[in-house]
Formats: sequence, C-alpha cells, structure tokens
Amino acid sequence: MIYEKHANTADNQPLALIVGANGGVGSHVAKMLLQRGWRVRALMRQQAPSGVVDGMECVTGDAMNRQDVVEAAKGATLIVHAVNPPGYRNWDRQVLPMLDNSIAAAEACGARIVFPGSVYNFGPDAFPLLTEDSPQKPFTRKGALRVEMERRLKMASMRGVPVLIVRAGDFFGPDAKNNWFSQMLVRPGKPVRSVQNPAAPYAGHQWAYLPDVAETIGRLLDRSGELPAFAVYHMEGFWDFDGLQLVGAIERAAGHPVKMRRLFWPGIKLAAPFVPLFREVLEMQYLWQMPIRMSNRKLADFLGAEPRTPIDAAVSATLASLGCLEQVQQPASLHHPADAGGRV
Repeated sequence: MIYEKHANTADNQPLALIVGANGGVGSHVAKMLLQRGWRVRALMRQQAPSGVVDGMECVTGDAMNRQDVVEAAKGATLIVHAVNPPGYRNWDRQVLPMLDNSIAAAEACGARIVFPGSVYNFGPDAFPLLTEDSPQKPFTRKGALRVEMERRLKMASMRGVPVLIVRAGDFFGPDAKNNWFSQMLVRPGKPVRSVQNPAAPYAGHQWAYLPDVAETIGRLLDRSGELPAFAVYHMEGFWDFDGLQLVGAIERAAGHPVKMRRLFWPGIKLAAPFVPLFREVLEMQYLWQMPIRMSNRKLADFLGAEPRTPIDAAVSATLASLGCLEQVQQPASLHHPADAGGRV
C-alpha cells in the first residue's frame, strides 16, 4: 500500500474513499464530492506520478486485497463502491470479494457505503415499471450477483454500516467509455455518421446521465441525517419511450442526418463462444427487447425533484468528450458570446 502526498489536506474536511475512481460513476461522484468540499481519496492499481489526480489523493492498492481497502479507508466517513470488472468479465470471481472488502473497510472506520445499482437484479415478473420494493427474481448470472450484493449490503446495514443505493439506467456521460453508449451506439474518436441501436423496435429504454447521477447522490448525502440505515432510491433519468429518442438527440448534436441501424443480435450470438465480451453482452439482450422503467416517485418525494440535464445538452457533452463531434469553425460575424456555453 503506497500513499501519495495530498496537496491541500484539511483535517476539518470529511474524507471519502472512491473504489473505482477511474470508472464513469466513480469519477463523476469524485468531482461532485470535491465541489461539495470533501477530501477525496482514490484507490488505484497504478501509482500516480504526481500523487494527486484531478484533486484526489491517490492510494495505490487493489480492490481485491482486503488489507489495501481497509488501509485506504482509514479516516473516511464515506466509501463509494463503484468498481466493476472491465468489459463485463469475471463478475462471478471478483464482484463479491471486492464488495466484501469495502464492507469490511466501512465496518473498520465507521463509514457509509454508497453503491450505484441497476436493473440487473430484477426479472420479467417485476417489469415494466420498477419500484424500490419490486421483487428481485433475476434470471441472469449478473442479476443474481446483484441481488447477492444488495443482500450483503443490507446485512451490513443491520450491523451498523449505513448504506445508500441509487439505482439508475444505462450510464452515459463525459469521460466514460465503458458503457453501451460509447461501445455500441457510436464509435469514439470518429465523427458520427451512423448509430447502432441495440433496442428492439418501440422498446423503451432508460438512460442515466452520469453528472445527474452524481448530483443525485450528492443531494441525498446532503441530507444523510434523514436517510434510513439502508436507503434505496430509483432514478428515472432519460426515458427513451420508443428507443429512438436518444438517436434523435445524437442526430441533433451532430448537426446532420445520421443513419440508424439495428444491432444484429444473431451475429453477437454466433460470435459469443469466441469473444468473451460478446458472451457477456448477450446475457443482457433482454434489457433491450422490452420496456423497463424505474419509477423515481420515492426520490422525487424526498428531494423535491430529480436532477436533470436536458437530453440535448447531455448528449452533446458526451459526444464531444468521446471525440465524435466535428469541429466547425463559425465565421466571426455569426459567433455570439451568448452561445459560448451551448444551447440547452
């Protein structure tokens, strides 16, 4: 375990440990916490040359090593468990040990655990509208693991570890590359000419813009004193009611017509025995074949409203981050200062 020197350590600031700070959720939650005045410590596999990355104190360690996680969490009042095996692989061998290590660390230092949830732990008997109390009877391996993860978190809450679970749809957003948006819909680094849509015709799908997910977690933590020991909330995010609305937003962001083609699932099935990623993706096909939507009524009742970035602004920011928007130089006479922030 190697600790790097933190630039501006302040003893009066609360400390949060991010397990999975390089991922989409972890990185955006880290930014949100820093903006709220938290000290943020990131558990990373590789040593950071400068000791500080994007304002976060860097701790070199492995989420699969319990002692590394326990040591990294010393002094923390919050642990954000946002780590997943890359490329959907090795879930059965890694997700539970990593979570157990975060739980052990939280028990050792008295921290709250924040866990980003998903729809994986629900089965068709609970579709199409999911509430926080919907029955959890999944039919996939990942779903069963998600159920077990939440069960272990609930047991930990009964032993005195406060837990906050925020379930949301498929993530997308700036600086997040390991998701359906960036790996299936568009091609990072290339201007958008076409979109590969995994959704079946007219099958609604739920998306979650990562800055909104982070802000939702932040607003819930702002009122942590009012949260139960085991708190679970659903986000609605962006509900693409017919599977075509996100494609439309991509087209508007690109500024020109975009060809849409359906993902050829039979091809994914044929290649699955030889391509591990395709095998894992195929297991999630059901999420694109039927409308599955989470109700945010409980969240809205508690916060008053769910944080929402207009979809065109969210998609534009995401595509720009992925390098998918062509740079068009406007004539000086057509460029107005009021337009600098982009239309919302």
